[in-house]
Amino acid sequence: MNIEHVKLFVRLAATHNISGAGQELGLSPAVASSYINKLEIALGVRLVHRTTRKVALTEEGLAFLPHAEVVIDAVEAAKTSVGVGNHLPSGVLRVSAPASFGRMHMIPAMQAFMEAHPGLKVDFRLSDSIIDLVEGGFDIAIRNAELKDSTLVARKLAMDTRIVLASPAYIEQHGAPIHPSQIVKHQFVNLSGFEQWIFETPNGPLTVKTQGVFKADNGEAVRDACAHGLGLAVSSTWCCHDYLQRGELVQVLADFPIVSESAIWAVYPSSRLLAPKVRAFIDFFKDYFGETPYWDKLFLENK
Repeated sequence: MNIEHVKLFVRLAATHNISGAGQELGLSPAVASSYINKLEIALGVRLVHRTTRKVALTEEGLAFLPHAEVVIDAVEAAKTSVGVGNHLPSGVLRVSAPASFGRMHMIPAMQAFMEAHPGLKVDFRLSDSIIDLVEGGFDIAIRNAELKDSTLVARKLAMDTRIVLASPAYIEQHGAPIHPSQIVKHQFVNLSGFEQWIFETPNGPLTVKTQGVFKADNGEAVRDACAHGLGLAVSSTWCCHDYLQRGELVQVLADFPIVSESAIWAVYPSSRLLAPKVRAFIDFFKDYFGETPYWDKLFLENK
């Protein structure tokens, strides 16, 4: 059984596409197809169902996959232990990131990342949906929600500080709350799925359910609606620091911090050895954001 054939099978299981998996490993579609055929012959079973659009694992393929992943991880670990190869990041790195955060704070840094790692190609997908890393064939995902999947490993890249905002025009017309309990008297622009917030107060945590006539499923949209006077809103400092600096938004309830464990996380499947390309990505952005991210420095300067 050829280890290169097994490696291709593992990538095929993630991408559901023989040509795509082969391309990641520098193989032509014909060669990639022949590798799978040879692996099936060596094992004596059919591993994949082939259609004109994609492939799916057979029952035998599904049973073989976890063992194949262990084999690949063991081989890579063995190579590392004896210093085989230079282990420089190479190949295609597939990354999923939230649309707003990825566009605002990761894409601007990608030129420097690519220059530091010329052997890499990056396939960057921006989406606010929580994707399945294994199903989607991603090497790493950036998330700003708490990790609930025990099959994933999370590395914190930066804090995600959230604050309550209002536009100067809204405050002039409606005033500003001086205590979290007063939020219920105000219009609130909600991010879909986030209508309840916990505030630190001298008397302990206070849970407030917000209400308003407008909500959106995108953080930038919520921020912009708030800036246009539709109501109060909660926004991350990475999303609103420019607006605060320009005076288009102001912080309210600064003495009552929002209770949140939110952070910017890099997550990857726990069943896989941390590949050099994934380690390089995490190390680069952890250093790029720093202990206090630049957006929080700007926020603190303008408080």
